[in-house]
Amino acid sequence: MSMAASETIGFAILGTGMVADYHRQAIEANQALGARLVAVGHYKPERFAEISAKFGVPCLSQAELLARPDVDVVCICTPSGQHAAQAMAAAQAGKHVLVEKPMALSLANAETMIDRCAQAGIKLGVVLQRRMEPLFQRVRAAVQGGDLGDLTLAVVTMPYYRPQAYYDQAEWRGTWALDGGGGLMNQGIHIVDLLIWMMGNPTEVKAYGGTLNHQIEVEDILAATLRFANGGLATLTATTTAAPGFPHRLELYGSNGGIQIEGETVMRWQLADPAKATVEPPEVGQTAGAGAGGDPRGIAPTGHIAIVRDFIEAIREDRAPAVDGAEGWRSLATVLAIYKAAGLIGNE
Repeated sequence: MSMAASETIGFAILGTGMVADYHRQAIEANQALGARLVAVGHYKPERFAEISAKFGVPCLSQAELLARPDVDVVCICTPSGQHAAQAMAAAQAGKHVLVEKPMALSLANAETMIDRCAQAGIKLGVVLQRRMEPLFQRVRAAVQGGDLGDLTLAVVTMPYYRPQAYYDQAEWRGTWALDGGGGLMNQGIHIVDLLIWMMGNPTEVKAYGGTLNHQIEVEDILAATLRFANGGLATLTATTTAAPGFPHRLELYGSNGGIQIEGETVMRWQLADPAKATVEPPEVGQTAGAGAGGDPRGIAPTGHIAIVRDFIEAIREDRAPAVDGAEGWRSLATVLAIYKAAGLIGNE
């Protein structure tokens, strides 16, 4: 299902919480490509008028939203445990699906989503927007070009903070059924995604996790070791207990060099043989702020804007989105493998 470049692409956002505002901004930023927000969806009719006024478009029930012929794309911005059923309903209605991370809470549901969207002939994209940031695309190009040699070690550190009030603001937060996990599944899946984008899928996982400082079902602290097909290793630590919140770190080391990133800033990019670099190392930056380490509103909208732009182009060119269902599956599989290794969830 491809479209002419002149056609408007009607977007609807299902779910109207904080992340929906990033989608609204991203749709507005892509108006030149034909993107238009035409509706938003919510489950409480008594709030429709207030939400409609905020977004400037009709607020509808899910069924009404999916029945509208001017809706081409549904952005799913609801609690994680609702993503799979809503994506399948959208696919059945013939709407393209752009779903927030994590795409689902089980691999079975993720695989069914992928299959249903393929059968319906519609695009499925997953919002793992850090892949679209120029810095991480540059790192990936350097890794692919062999600038670091054989990757041997990665170090991921996520010392985030969320107060108890963050979990208390909605009943679904901090639950396995609807949140699907704590710091790793929610805040950390973006960096897990970058790690496996660079290193490949892990072949073996060991982990510990627990809940130290919050009244929640899910974990607020976790440490894991991952082994990859080439024998390389990664350590991954994640927490939401590190007040007031600190920037995450991603470090990649190989037989020919290393890159250290804090937040969105390169701290070091050193090669054993700089003359052979396929990607010119960027300027080493100043220390970044905590970003989303202490506040989920700390992320810039640039990644969402790029994800929406790519999704529109994928529809117009009838190709897979840059982060499609198969790519979204990978980070989910890794997070679930870590949770299983830590004994936080069963082996269902």
